[in-house]
Amino acid sequence: MFSSKLFNHVLISGSLVFLLSFNQLQAAGKQQILDKIKLPKGFSISLFADNVTNARSLALGKNNTVFVGSMTSGNVYALQDVDNDGKADQRYIIASGLYSPNGVAYKEGTLYVAEINRIIRFENIDQRLKNPPEPLVVNDQFPSEKHHGWKYLRFGPDNRLYTAVGAPCNICEPEKDVFSSLVRLNPDGSNMEILARGIRNTVGFDWQPDTNFLYFTENGGDNLGDDIPPDELNKWNQKGQHFGYPYCHGGDILDLEYGKEKKCSPFIKPEWKFKAHMAPLGLRFYRGQQFPKDYRQQLFVAQHGSWNRSIPHGYRIALLKFKQGKVISEQVFAEGWLGKDGKAIGRPVDILELPDGSLLVSDDHAGVIYKITYTGD
Repeated sequence: MFSSKLFNHVLISGSLVFLLSFNQLQAAGKQQILDKIKLPKGFSISLFADNVTNARSLALGKNNTVFVGSMTSGNVYALQDVDNDGKADQRYIIASGLYSPNGVAYKEGTLYVAEINRIIRFENIDQRLKNPPEPLVVNDQFPSEKHHGWKYLRFGPDNRLYTAVGAPCNICEPEKDVFSSLVRLNPDGSNMEILARGIRNTVGFDWQPDTNFLYFTENGGDNLGDDIPPDELNKWNQKGQHFGYPYCHGGDILDLEYGKEKKCSPFIKPEWKFKAHMAPLGLRFYRGQQFPKDYRQQLFVAQHGSWNRSIPHGYRIALLKFKQGKVISEQVFAEGWLGKDGKAIGRPVDILELPDGSLLVSDDHAGVIYKITYTGD
């Protein structure tokens, strides 16, 4: 985002006319995206930040600083809405040149970042946004394979770090135990343990209010057809659980190669099945008070969208409704990022709830962060 102060300083430059025109075009393009997004009555969407290349996972720090990971740019960003007008007017690059730093988590003044092969941390980050410190290594014992190697990172209710290691392939039986697993470790990197296996690839999870059960999205295998296997929402609540990959897909579809002479019954079934190739990523249980009561403690899911389906779908935010602890329905909450021509103008990745109850949504395709607010108007 460009500051008006910058324009004041370069007003005499002959190139300013081009600069202004270029940025006016950019702003117009972003506004066109916003104009296409459809939300339920009473909700509005605005641009919280742009120029956040390949914006992926989100984490909230002190003073409402929003930390943003990326996958292809190698950058980690910090965004601040200093004047509290709903738009970030300060943007910092905390680190660059990292190995797909998708995951970000914040705890007591320290920013944790998950690269493909390691987790690092930036201490006293709140006081060092303008001059970030050199990162310290938390744990560098993760595989370096890039395929499904990008990671999500969150602190759990037990104050330990949770992440996952995806399968290094489309469908295969990985040789190393750590692949296709959910893992947990202490903030200092010690005591890393595998909590669950049989998870092809998850880059989004959250804990259900009241129960503290961990819910995570999982993307199903590719090249099996337009409509199989389903993507999944899974629930983890016990160490040692196995969610089926690569033997069983979607809870009841045996793999043609790895499922021979096996049954799906021993594996944990999904809590909900999304349509195939929706690519559900980040998710958040809504804990705030701003949205109407019907949305509270319900689950928002960013559906990144299909990449190899003959007719694309996804590219939206879904709302999963719970009743008595079980998912009972899936509704479209926000859509419009996929045009009628099948071309995407945006791809939602992660969701973050702000203290006022509004939601931020990252978009790695447009390189922006949206803000969704309920006004009731």
